[in-house]
Amino acid sequence: MTCTAFIATSLDGFIARKNGGIDWLAAVEMEGEDYGYAAFMATVDVLVMGRGTFEKVVDFPEWPYGETPVAVLTHRPLTVPDRLRNKVSVLALEPAAVIEHFRQLGAAHLYVDGGKTIQSFLASGHLDRLVISQIPVLLGEGIPLFGPLPADRRLLHLETKIFASGLVQSTYEIAKQVS
Repeated sequence: MTCTAFIATSLDGFIARKNGGIDWLAAVEMEGEDYGYAAFMATVDVLVMGRGTFEKVVDFPEWPYGETPVAVLTHRPLTVPDRLRNKVSVLALEPAAVIEHFRQLGAAHLYVDGGKTIQSFLASGHLDRLVISQIPVLLGEGIPLFGPLPADRRLLHLETKIFASGLVQSTYEIAKQVS
């Protein structure tokens, strides 16, 4: 099983404004560029996200994940709209149990999304790869991508792509233990 986070941050490392707003993502002109997202999604078996991320995207005019199954991690009751009942499941599991659950269902690649969810997978040693797209905007404050870790996590740089829009996308493999 491979667990990958594919996420955008401001240049100063925030994934959202303090109020959860992501309007700043529009700072990058898309002009037909998806920054590798479609190719990445073609490799994903299940998208695992936190409740906060789900509550942000559920009201988008169009469901952004197509037919990819989505699992929302939460320990509180969550109502899934009827239009998404065949696409979204709700789980109250920790990262290791999430991985085992989907491994038993035949999944090989989980896309981990949402700040707290990414942080929990990273802190527990269950995140294998990070794809971080830095948007050329400074927010000054907001919700950070990273949080406390029980130990250092060494990253192996795999590649960096620079786009005409100014977006810089770096891919890292996460070492399981720090030497």
